[in-house]
Formats: sequence, structure tokens, C-alpha cells
Amino acid sequence: MEQDKKSLIYLAGGCFWGMEKLMQSIPGVLDAQSGYANGTGEQDADYKTVCTGKTGFREAVKVTYDPARVSLDQLLFAYFEVVDATAVNRQGHDIGTQYQAGIYYADAESQAAVERVAAIERARTPKFAVEIGPLLNYFPAEEYHQDYLDKNPNGYCHIPFAEIARLSKGTIDAGRYRKPDDAKIRSALTAEQYDVTQKSATERAFSSEFYGSKQRGLYVDIVTGEPLFTSEDMYHSSCGWPSFTKPVEPSVVVERTDAGHGMRRVEVRSRAGDSHLGHVFEGDAESPNGTRYCINGASLRFVPFEELEAQGYGYLREKFKN
Repeated sequence: MEQDKKSLIYLAGGCFWGMEKLMQSIPGVLDAQSGYANGTGEQDADYKTVCTGKTGFREAVKVTYDPARVSLDQLLFAYFEVVDATAVNRQGHDIGTQYQAGIYYADAESQAAVERVAAIERARTPKFAVEIGPLLNYFPAEEYHQDYLDKNPNGYCHIPFAEIARLSKGTIDAGRYRKPDDAKIRSALTAEQYDVTQKSATERAFSSEFYGSKQRGLYVDIVTGEPLFTSEDMYHSSCGWPSFTKPVEPSVVVERTDAGHGMRRVEVRSRAGDSHLGHVFEGDAESPNGTRYCINGASLRFVPFEELEAQGYGYLREKFKN
């Protein structure tokens, strides 16, 4: 891939001021421009007309990025962290057809990535409503909309600024850890590992080789290799499963409500691989911070600290204490 190559993706996620600011904050994004995408008619779109809700145009952000510095996967997963993927013609407090969430691609390479990531998000999101399709048209928004939150630091933003700041600091790029097809997953895993990660099964308590482990290193998704937890945040829990106080970075796990088995729990899945990992609980008296990520050892692979460099995880050495 050419180092000076520039790629484009168009993201509609509610009011474009916040999405523009989010994308601008992510290292590797070269430019983010507010505009209007995929409407009807052949004339240029303008804010007043789009706000009538009769044009089909979505408030969108044209994102220009360097694929050598940030993957499209990473941008898309960041997008899905801040949008309500079940909302129809609204985001946050904004209501109208112009606020419908959508991802629009302009080339075959982008299409493949968008459809792959969207399939992962769709599988774990009941009533998924994000539009996925090719870019039909796009018009830049008026100049006063461009860089709006830079010009107006206290201006309206439906995305919490704390979320934007957090996502701007992520170091684990999801594009490095793409999910294989089912045949490859099945051939690479044991029957138990497959049932746990792909069918949301639960291993027997006290059966994991990682339970009670004192080894120093990194725990990664056994399906994709995406980093999930470090030994620094592991603690001994009487529950019988490997337990952690937090993931290595917040974005690498996805939490979803689990109402199965007559209980209401919070399921934890891996970001890029959508592997079932376990559940997270609050108010755990044994946890140093009160949070227990109760994880199936069958969903994990362990990388010893001494092998981080050799296995391609050297960039995460700073996550460990000296």
C-alpha cells in the first residue's frame, strides 16, 4: 500500500459538528469536512433545504485518512461507539431524516471493509438501523459549519467530549486483528473454544489454565489476536474464572445487555472478532476497583511479557509497569 495514499469514507451520525470533531481527533485522519450526502435532486444541498426533511440528504462527514496510519476498521468501530445504531431518523436530541445514521463508501476496497464491520455490528445489535451503501452524491456544508466546534468550543455536540478525547488516544488498531471466516475459526479452535467464542457457551468454573495464573503478559482474543487484558489488571477471584479489573483499552471490548437464562447481565464481547468473552459485574468486593470482568479462559490466548516484541505486541509494553 502506498505510503502517500489517501482514502475516503463518508459517515452520517447525527449532527455533523460532533462527528467531524471526533474524526479530526483520530491520528491518521487528514481531514474531516461537514456536508450532505445521498439526497435526491441534482442541485447543491444547503442547510435550510435539508432541514425540511424532504430531500433525503443526511448530515455527513467526508473523512480523508491515511490508511498507512489508521485503518478504516478503526474509524468504523470508533463511529459505532458513539452512534445509536438502532435509531431511525434521529441521534441524541436531534430528530429528522437528516440525522439518520449511515456509512457510504466510494470504492470497492472501502465497500469490503464497511460491509465486514457492519456485519459484525449488525450481529450484536438487535434492530440495527444504520444505512450501509454506496455514496450517491455529496455536497460540502456552508463554511460556518466547517470546524464548528473549533470555532465554538462550547457549542452543541451530541457526542460527549470525554468520549472524543478517549477515542483519540487509542493505540490498538482494530484493522490489525480482522475476524477470519467461520471455516478458519473452526479449524483453528478446539470444540470448547469454538462453542465459547462463537456460540456464547460458558466453560466450567475452575477449569481454565489461566485461573489463578501469576504469569506476566498479555491476554488476547484467541480468534483474532486483538489485545484484551493484561496481567497487570488480573486478580484472583473466588468465582472460578479468570478475572480482570479493566480491559487494556476501553474500546477493545463491547458490552451488551444479556437477558438469557432468566438473568439480566452485561455480556462482554471482543471488538474486532465479536468473540463472546464473558460478563462484567459491578460491586465485586474482591476486585480492587469493584469491577469484575469475568472471562472464559477458552476465549483467550496468553502472550508472555518476554514475547511481546516477537509476537507483534511490542507497542503495548507501556501498558505494563517497569
